[in-house]
Amino acid sequence: MNHTYSGETIQFEIIYKNRSTIGIYLDVYGHIEVHAPKGIPDESVIRLLEDKWDVILQKSREMKDRLNGPQEKVYDHGEPFLYLGNSFPIQVLQNQEITKDHVLFDGKTLRIQVKELEDERIQQALKRFYYKQCKALVEKSIAVHQRHFKTKPRSTRITDSQTTWGTCDGRRQLTFNWKLSMAPRDVIDYVVVHEMCHMVHLNHDRSFWRLVGKIVPDYKEKEKWLALSSWKMTV
Repeated sequence: MNHTYSGETIQFEIIYKNRSTIGIYLDVYGHIEVHAPKGIPDESVIRLLEDKWDVILQKSREMKDRLNGPQEKVYDHGEPFLYLGNSFPIQVLQNQEITKDHVLFDGKTLRIQVKELEDERIQQALKRFYYKQCKALVEKSIAVHQRHFKTKPRSTRITDSQTTWGTCDGRRQLTFNWKLSMAPRDVIDYVVVHEMCHMVHLNHDRSFWRLVGKIVPDYKEKEKWLALSSWKMTV
């Protein structure tokens, strides 16, 4: 079934079941299913869809984008990049007077100054920016959450990992993935707390998760954000 509202058209399937409420579900491909009580008028289903229209469209697009995988970056003016959980456009400026390519964030735009307008230089400038921001964000989060722990990290490093967001070894040396600076602050805080909890419990046993949950009660929501968004955290 198709329905058009506010200039947008969505396709959905209604499945009637022995239930008392209407439920809206999206599969991994972004397809929409509506589970409705038997005998309910279609108008009631449509009304609920329209009430939740913006959320449904956003979730459907996110799932379809995720399925398509990360798109190749072109480093042109206006190209969006994630920072602290939001997408910001880049502005690329050539300045042959500078001593080092760099990025400045003004709250709305990632302003990139490079000596030469080359994609590799722009990419490397962005990576250095994310590394630097990640280091500062992680260290600030560690300082805030240190009150929950009797021991302190021995060292903190930012790395380029393809498999983990963070690690903690037996010597309390913490490492974090530079791409974390693309995540919201509360997600960064969760990863920091997760690794700090490994200073107390090196494995993922019940005691470990109890400690994590005590400090970050909604940690599963943070894990969900990372699972759904990691594909687009790229430079």
